[in-house]
Amino acid sequence: MKSSRSLVVLLAPLALLAACGDDSKSVAGAADTPGAATCAPADGSATRTTSFVAAPPICLLEGKRYVAVIETNQATLRVDLRADIAPNTVNSFVNLARYHYFDGTTCHRAIQNFVVQCGDPTATGRGGPGYTFADELGQIEPYRLGSLAMANSGPDTQGSQWFIITGDDGAALPPKYTLFGQVEDNDLGNVTLLDALANPNDGPPLQPIDIISVTIEEI
Repeated sequence: MKSSRSLVVLLAPLALLAACGDDSKSVAGAADTPGAATCAPADGSATRTTSFVAAPPICLLEGKRYVAVIETNQATLRVDLRADIAPNTVNSFVNLARYHYFDGTTCHRAIQNFVVQCGDPTATGRGGPGYTFADELGQIEPYRLGSLAMANSGPDTQGSQWFIITGDDGAALPPKYTLFGQVEDNDLGNVTLLDALANPNDGPPLQPIDIISVTIEEI
């Protein structure tokens, strides 16, 4: 792994965060909108929301397993979410997905043999949901091909940006990024496909990797 690489979320002024989105997208948390004080409906009927006033309450159901289906213009990935080791991170990701936060966004960073980084509706590396929350590193397991983990701008600054490890350099990252999911074995070939589209240097992919939707299966 090249030690100069990290999974950073660039810091931005609050004004920039508030400017994300357009007039058709609501701000969650107000009394008359779905939001951070409530859980998005599990049936996918929520209005798309890209700005929140606070982290969500616990929305996961005890005893349930959660799978994220990440559909991109290049490939579809099924990801087993690890609420057993990172419950708050999975909870946030699931709630954002149910608010369609990731739908129609682009993965702004993809580096060969390293990672594909997504989860920023602004595609600048500076975007976020309007809240941050603490890392969950106490039960972290080794990274490997297809691991899903959170990008951050330092300790306890997780928001919405996440990455999928696409090669050995990514698997060699230090354990300071919350691991919260794993691409299912049958889809690891699609991880390799995404890596083939990645930049040999630090930057956006050579071909766009656009997220069509992230949907959640509750099992």
